[in-house]
Amino acid sequence: MDTLEALVRIIWLIGAAGFVLGLMRMNSPATARNGNLVSAGGMALAILATLVLLAVDGLSATGWIIIVAGIAIGGGLGLYMARGVKMTAMPQLVSLFNAVGGGAAALIAIDDYLRLGALGSASAAIPLEISVPTVLDIVIGSITFTGSLIASGKLMGLKITPSRPVKIPGGQLVTAAVALIVLAGSVYLWLGNVSVPVMFLILAAALVFGVTMTLPIGGADMPVVISLLNSFTGTAVAMAGFVLGNTVLIIAGALVGASGAILTKLMADAMNRSVMNIMLGGFGGGEGTSGATGGGAGGSVRELGVDDAAIQLAYAQSVIVVPGYGLAVAQAQHQVRELAELLESRGVDVKYAIHPVAGRMPGHMNVLLAEANVPYPQLKEMEEINPEFDRADVALVVGANDVTNPAARHPGSPVSGMPILDVDHAKSIIVIKRSMGRGYAGIDNELYVNPKTGMLFADAKAGLSDLVNAVKAL
Repeated sequence: MDTLEALVRIIWLIGAAGFVLGLMRMNSPATARNGNLVSAGGMALAILATLVLLAVDGLSATGWIIIVAGIAIGGGLGLYMARGVKMTAMPQLVSLFNAVGGGAAALIAIDDYLRLGALGSASAAIPLEISVPTVLDIVIGSITFTGSLIASGKLMGLKITPSRPVKIPGGQLVTAAVALIVLAGSVYLWLGNVSVPVMFLILAAALVFGVTMTLPIGGADMPVVISLLNSFTGTAVAMAGFVLGNTVLIIAGALVGASGAILTKLMADAMNRSVMNIMLGGFGGGEGTSGATGGGAGGSVRELGVDDAAIQLAYAQSVIVVPGYGLAVAQAQHQVRELAELLESRGVDVKYAIHPVAGRMPGHMNVLLAEANVPYPQLKEMEEINPEFDRADVALVVGANDVTNPAARHPGSPVSGMPILDVDHAKSIIVIKRSMGRGYAGIDNELYVNPKTGMLFADAKAGLSDLVNAVKAL
């Protein structure tokens, strides 16, 4: 190893250290933006060092053209999509990025196997320490590619990939058969056999497995699936690092894989379901499914006027705001902050209750409210805020559904055992919602027929704006 290569490897390690530091700073909303920049800086450093190494090694003109074109096209598209995406569409964008990462990692392994296969057929078999990560990279990357595309399509509500669970003829048998093909083909190659056709058979089976695994899962579980696929992407990238002998790829992939796996487990725990149960699919029929007014929950709904709601809020001592996906869809984060500031000017103590799976991805609500300059100390996680509901005068629910449903405390419900926000413990409850439509779990919300609950039927942005004006008029 010459001096330049040693220097490049040191710079790679510095870049990898940037990933670790950046990930640590992403642990808090207050430092997350800075952590993202630190991680991006580490990656930029690693790329620049690699380009210097390629220049010294004498890369051909064609190679430079491909690299520059790839950076320009990929970087340009990434910048355009990231800057233009709405916060409500962030989960599907993350899923698309997962697909790109997994697909790129798989292509690296495919290219490497084709090269090694040509050499191996003429001489010795491919060593196990090379064939294992190569095959794993192809399998995991391919599953991530098609699975992430399906997940993104479900979140977008495309006709070809509807949000509801899509049952495949043969279902689990087809998935099991495809998985068996992948396993058998992988073992065949790991036993020292060199076969490009078998490699392509594994590739095709893995691509199909990604589709059959994701299609039967309902839209309610897509955030967990995206997190799991993000973990797969990291693992595929780590395998690509072993294939190329690149330390920075191994470290970066391992960090993404581990953090994605931890996040998946935390989200599954927040829904009181196992990851395996989620992957078996079939939960929920999609948000907005029409439900009878109070039907399954029993009781009747009490509709509330804007003026009555404003009086309750303005003369309360403590108000807890519960934001949900409906707030994100309506882009009403600025209006809810304006209402909170107005109430605070009247001496009201205002806090925000954030459920771990509020919105469509972890941290969705935190980022959305931070965008509206809501103070970080007011954002309270479920474990911290639940004891506060007993002392709250008013709980203001804006577009949240399943995460507030008391049915989770009773057996026999699709959400049974799921940790929820104890909104029904507040002295008074105001729910801003467009209609009595159900959430992703596809069941009626018992909170809506609670005698303490008043329903303010309105779009979140319009309803909050009306409340602001009504409170000002008092």
